[in-house]
Amino acid sequence: MRTPGRSALALLAVVALIGVFYLYTRPDFMVQMVNQLWSCF
Repeated sequence: MRTPGRSALALLAVVALIGVFYLYTRPDFMVQMVNQLWSCF
């Protein structure tokens, strides 16, 4: 049996994964992130 805290953590992990997969479908966002990362060096 799951505890409420464990269920909330699992739900949060699923939402985070869905968000990451959504951002990978937007190439303009990925290019912007890579440019920002590259500008640090």
